[in-house]
Amino acid sequence: MTEARVERRLAAILAADVAEYSRLMGVDEEGTLTALKAHRRELIDPLLTQHHGRIFKTTGDGILIEFASVIDAVRCAVVMQQGMEERNARVAQSRRILFRVGINLGDIIVEEGDIFGDGVNVAARLETLAQPGEIYVSGSVREQVGEKLPISFADMGDHNVKNIARPIHVYKIEKYADPDAAAMPSTNPSLALPDRPSIAVLPFQNMSGDPEQEYFCDGVVEDVITGLSRIKWLFVIARNSSFTYKGRAVDVKQVGRELGVRYVLEGSVRKSGDRVRITTQLIEAETGRHLWAERYDRPIGDIFALQDEITLSVVGAIEPSLRSAEVERAKRKRPDNLDAYDLVLQALPDVYSRMPEQEKKALVLLERALALDPNYALAHACAAHAYHTLFLRGGQNAEDRAAAIRHARSAIAHGQDDALALTFAGFILGMDAHDRAAAYAAFDAAIAISPSTALTYTLGSVVLAFAGDAERAAEWAERGLRLSPVDPWRSSALNTLVFTHFRHGRFEEAVAAGRKAVQCSPGFSICHMALAAPLAKLGRLEEAKTAAARVLELQPTFRYSRFLAGVGCEPTLAASLSEALRDAGLPE
Repeated sequence: MTEARVERRLAAILAADVAEYSRLMGVDEEGTLTALKAHRRELIDPLLTQHHGRIFKTTGDGILIEFASVIDAVRCAVVMQQGMEERNARVAQSRRILFRVGINLGDIIVEEGDIFGDGVNVAARLETLAQPGEIYVSGSVREQVGEKLPISFADMGDHNVKNIARPIHVYKIEKYADPDAAAMPSTNPSLALPDRPSIAVLPFQNMSGDPEQEYFCDGVVEDVITGLSRIKWLFVIARNSSFTYKGRAVDVKQVGRELGVRYVLEGSVRKSGDRVRITTQLIEAETGRHLWAERYDRPIGDIFALQDEITLSVVGAIEPSLRSAEVERAKRKRPDNLDAYDLVLQALPDVYSRMPEQEKKALVLLERALALDPNYALAHACAAHAYHTLFLRGGQNAEDRAAAIRHARSAIAHGQDDALALTFAGFILGMDAHDRAAAYAAFDAAIAISPSTALTYTLGSVVLAFAGDAERAAEWAERGLRLSPVDPWRSSALNTLVFTHFRHGRFEEAVAAGRKAVQCSPGFSICHMALAAPLAKLGRLEEAKTAAARVLELQPTFRYSRFLAGVGCEPTLAASLSEALRDAGLPE
């Protein structure tokens, strides 16, 4: 009898698994599974389609993927790890899902749709060698990639691994700037420098040895950014753009190009007992030259004065001739109780998520903060935004709307020197209370305090768009995008541009802005709704219906009439949007 011929072929195999999967499942089984499914659905599966990869085996925490091209395999892995960095930016370190990735190019055996052989086994062994968030490749992959991609490799030498007779020569992908450059234009081109001193404050490294203190470290950086933003002559990149570099080894020259700044501030925080040590250094981005460095060692109770001191020192280092000038000290109203401050810091990532379930978690912390300090403006403002999200995306319960408005008015009453509190409060008053005069007054007050606050312009643009002031809305949206060019909130500014283009009949431009918004925030139902409307107007009904279906997947209770009424959309715009969304197949 003639033996069946074994099918063999050369393929690039990518093996990936979740680091510390058992620990994550032990801490929160349902939450971990939900997050992992979301990463697969929203990031990994679209990347596999784009880079022509095929999953041929899955385990509870791992996947094996076949690529015909080793370039596609490496590019896909790099973009996936970068995407995970961004998605983890607002997640507590102890709950982050981090992938280890190994890639090998070798001969494989194909049998009944499954794949076997050394080509697969070596990739799996490389994955076990990799650290969380890293990519290890074999010598064959390194040789084939050559200089074809804008990445660099670190030679890790030969390794003996289980069940492989020969040593494997291993390389780690060490640095990547724009791995998808060969596939598409860069989404982060170099930006021109503003006509005044400009700075980005990168996330400080947590040196405390305690992952649960990550929120404290981030809070120190946020307050330094807020303080610098109050200096009217200084152009300051917003927190959300700076924090996209969190957990990454970065080149300050690249940061300067991508964010359009002349200076970069970086540092570390070590908190131990009742003391905190902060080290900082200011770098000229274009040359990499260190302009100034300092170490601060203080009792934790002096943390607010310490942050003010850092802010003033940075200002002096940027332009020594201004030392003698009056410099507005970067102070905002502080809560009387440090515990309340800690609680708000811990709540902020969930507030920024704009996701109902995470906003509910934030409210638990915010209510505790307000019990300790009932006049804490930022706690009221964050609570207002959390209730706004629950109202708009969680079924439009009238009690949530009333709570959002109540907290927004309290934030304004107690936060006349807090730009972020005024911004959130103005947004809620404009969107939920339909009190546009109060909203504009809050935005103007926030800008007077902190002219470089991108979020004020971004959220203000949304209120202006639904109020029918298309020209000013577009101007504010563009300004928000410039102040924080890689901000996760930029989808709101992009949605504003969708609505302003839509209002003027520029449907192609509206679609282009809508696609950028969806790419930025694929889990935000409003982005898909905004995209569906101009697609319908262009007669591209299949695409419009696909976008509409995604809205209902993310928010099954969505009804466009309730949404437009809820945000107080101007009648002419509301009528045109209603017609388009009806054509797209969304329920009224």
